[in-house]
Amino acid sequence: MRGLEVINAFKDRLDTYPMEQLRYSSAPGVWSMGQVYSHIVDVALEYLDKIEQCAISSVDQPLGKTEAGEELIERGGFPPIKIKLPPGMEYSPNNEKNKAEHNRDLDDLLSKMREWDARIQLINPNYKIRHGGFGWLNVREWFDLIEMHTRHHLRQQQELEQAWKEIKLS
Repeated sequence: MRGLEVINAFKDRLDTYPMEQLRYSSAPGVWSMGQVYSHIVDVALEYLDKIEQCAISSVDQPLGKTEAGEELIERGGFPPIKIKLPPGMEYSPNNEKNKAEHNRDLDDLLSKMREWDARIQLINPNYKIRHGGFGWLNVREWFDLIEMHTRHHLRQQQELEQAWKEIKLS
């Protein structure tokens, strides 16, 4: 699944969830499905901000990616493991949104992504913004990171769907 397709896949699944399921957390510290949706949009918007920073830059950045950044780009995605943020970086995404709000957020995100997708090839690939873990990324790498990050959460989506099925069967 590439590009905007992964965001659309999440959007397509949204209407299949009752509100109770969107807000259900199977255990303390485990995100609900709605929190996963909020997180995906929050991170994508953050990365779109980095894309805009690359676009308005006028300085060639000679520094490159970290080893982790090189591995990520080479692999084309995150490893199939759960990633825990270091202490102090974790947060709890919004769990109060309804389906209409999630749909609106996803539509807005998709619109912004389409706009940038049409412009990326015009932006100097040497204009880069630093990512805390992956090093200096250019506009294409930031854009691809949106897709990689969102795709990484597909497994979490499946796990949450399974947990919901299990409580409904019990």
